[in-house]
Amino acid sequence: MIRSLLGLTAAAFLLSACSKDDDVQPTTKTLTIENVLDSKPLVESGTFMGTGTPPVILPGQSVSFSFSAAKNQRLTFATMYGWSNDLFFAPENPGIKLYGDDGVPVTGDVSTQIKLWDNGTRVNDTPGAKLVHPGTAEATLQNVKEVNGMDEYGHAFLPASQLMNVSLKYEGNSTFTVTISNKSGGTANETPFSPGTWAISYVAGGNLLSPEPIYASGKATSEGLTRIAEAGDIAPMSAALTAQTGIFTPLSPVLVVVYQGNTNPFYKTGENDRGEGLKDLAQKGNADILAAALKGKSGVKSVYVLKEPTSTVLLPRIGGGAGGKVAQMLSLVPGDRIAIATMYGFSNDWFFATSGNDIDGSVVGDVSNSIALYDNGTAVDQFPGAGVTQANLAGTPLAESKAIGPVPNPNKFTTLPAIGSIVKVTLQ
Repeated sequence: MIRSLLGLTAAAFLLSACSKDDDVQPTTKTLTIENVLDSKPLVESGTFMGTGTPPVILPGQSVSFSFSAAKNQRLTFATMYGWSNDLFFAPENPGIKLYGDDGVPVTGDVSTQIKLWDNGTRVNDTPGAKLVHPGTAEATLQNVKEVNGMDEYGHAFLPASQLMNVSLKYEGNSTFTVTISNKSGGTANETPFSPGTWAISYVAGGNLLSPEPIYASGKATSEGLTRIAEAGDIAPMSAALTAQTGIFTPLSPVLVVVYQGNTNPFYKTGENDRGEGLKDLAQKGNADILAAALKGKSGVKSVYVLKEPTSTVLLPRIGGGAGGKVAQMLSLVPGDRIAIATMYGFSNDWFFATSGNDIDGSVVGDVSNSIALYDNGTAVDQFPGAGVTQANLAGTPLAESKAIGPVPNPNKFTTLPAIGSIVKVTLQ
């Protein structure tokens, strides 16, 4: 009798539990992922100067600096023709070509790409050591123009390539060293070079985001360039370039996975890529292969690949505009977890993904703090946005094999903004 009662009680409990599970109604929520990066057009910029006091580059002296660059990116710089009123040396825009059409790095003498320019703010006196600075201001400001053989006041000038030698050395892994040498000594246009500024623009969609970061031929000059051309003072231009230098990256189409369990279904830090498609997402931004592999996995309830309708990728904020955004309605029950992954577009194999136990489907609000940035370990890293083997910059990644792990910040290339300033994730 007692056994019968116990059996009936257990059966009733099980029936009650099943009835309660059946009564659980899914909750519909909207998951939104946004690229909120306040992007910058320049990937790198900097200054150069001589070693003396003042730090000019005298005839016979040279100065070198290094930078990273991808295909189609250009190097530009400006330095004062020291014994002039407002002349400066600079490559013709958009700058020095760094790779051939075949993708091979340019090395050796590139001096023919350098020109001499008139800033248009001072009347040109006879160039030379006796010239008085700053000289007479132009009655009407002129546009920046090339000095080709002779200026408008009848002063003769040798080609810039006979006064300045510029050479490139390729160091490997997208890194170049440029050397600027003053070879004006003994010529009719002997002059020191002032300290200078330099810049490299990002390329997006095959176009330079800032093709004229220092000057524009045929247009009015800027305060920063005027300070270089008239006095060799690089501080204002350096500040202006620094303000435009930083991070620019799109985010790839976003993988979203709803699953039951305690373990992320497609990656784990400390382990190598599983060969299921995460590599394709991390290197090329292709989430479709991994999505297909996950659909048959135990515990996985639903898989989505979210693509921005117009551009496919999620572009960052450009010039104050809104960044790219995608959203997906999810049907969730208690115990559901949400995993996300999207490529840091201008990298070799970095990807943003939910960390820890991913996102609890029961929460509401901003869940951006669940996102971390990882290195997939399948491609050799290069400067983000300036790597010649980065797939989204027309390159082919160089293979490596190491465990998935967090991307350090700062890292050996740059300092990234906080992740919440790049990716915003909300569940409402």
